[in-house]
Amino acid sequence: MPIGADVNIADSVNISHPDLVNIYGCTIHSETKIGPFVEIQKDVVIGARCKISSHSFICEGVTIEDEVFVGHGVIFINDPYPRATKDGHLKTSKDWQVIPTVVKRGASIGSGAVVMCGVTIGESATVGAGAVVTHDVPDHALVVGVPAKIVGDVRDKELEKS
Repeated sequence: MPIGADVNIADSVNISHPDLVNIYGCTIHSETKIGPFVEIQKDVVIGARCKISSHSFICEGVTIEDEVFVGHGVIFINDPYPRATKDGHLKTSKDWQVIPTVVKRGASIGSGAVVMCGVTIGESATVGAGAVVTHDVPDHALVVGVPAKIVGDVRDKELEKS
């Protein structure tokens, strides 16, 4: 079943293609939109009025606050040193610890970005497409590149548009 019975999901959440997602053990708040080919794992919390675009992967340990945009193909990571085995045996959940990641209210993450575990993306910050976020992103910062570096303040960019 693409949407598990253990999902706590608000009635007003819009999942455009419920047969084309893998969502289990998480909480999704009101008016959020989930695109096709998205996986949202257990213990993830997604706030209200978010947009999670197609082909994104949100792993255990991620908290996304309200009004966050997640572009197409965004990948979150919860283990900085992944390995298949420990002492010659396949690893299990007992062999590792989830490292939490937080995306603050109003942040925007561009398509193809990778977000390493243990970081906080600040309120109203913007992560450019294809960036690899390895450190915290301050509120309102614009970050781009591999690894992501601050190149501006989104409030300045908003002033340029007006």
